[in-house]
Amino acid sequence: MEQYKQEFIEFMVESDVLKFGEFTLKSGRKSPFFMNAGAYVTGSQLMRLGEYYARAIYEHYGADFDVLFGPAYKGIPLSVAATIAFAKLYGKEIRYCSNRKEVKDHGDAGILLGSKIKDGDKVVIIEDVTTSGKSIEETFPIVKAQGDVEILGLMVSLNRMEKGQGGAQSALDEIRETYGFGANAIVTMEEVVEHLYNRECQGRIVINDEIKAAIDKYYEQYGCR
Repeated sequence: MEQYKQEFIEFMVESDVLKFGEFTLKSGRKSPFFMNAGAYVTGSQLMRLGEYYARAIYEHYGADFDVLFGPAYKGIPLSVAATIAFAKLYGKEIRYCSNRKEVKDHGDAGILLGSKIKDGDKVVIIEDVTTSGKSIEETFPIVKAQGDVEILGLMVSLNRMEKGQGGAQSALDEIRETYGFGANAIVTMEEVVEHLYNRECQGRIVINDEIKAAIDKYYEQYGCR
């Protein structure tokens, strides 16, 4: 596993973004782990987060694209942080763009924030996590409605490796098959377990035998490799 991925896993734990216990998801599933990107709240956290995203985006999609699109609301700070990091790490000026939940009819009117998307643009979509793939159903038409653009792919921070809406493939695999573009994550849950199981992180064992057993049981029911 690449060094930046190991660092990112520990960063999620350190930032109290990735937690283990018992959580009820929007889907109603009882999950032994939960990721909340809203817990990244400081300047240093957002700076590091942007760099991890930028490294993963560069690894999967290179630097030949124009716009990083972050769907409202959590995608807005992600797109800003990652574009800053991309300029710093790779010397490439990527434009950021996000959408509003409601169309604004005065001043900076329209549905978009940041850069406009225009014909010929290559776009990468950035999100925090995709459990079912439902958010892409909303994002895809917004981006495509802006003109003759090419969506290179989606980047999320954590691949939960769960069955998507179809119930057979993971959400990211469903997105690849449905929309025909890449769908990747900085790390997978499998990599998280591999790195943290019975290993001290932040002065404690984050995934002990009990948590590991709960994760294994969860994936027996909902998992998809």
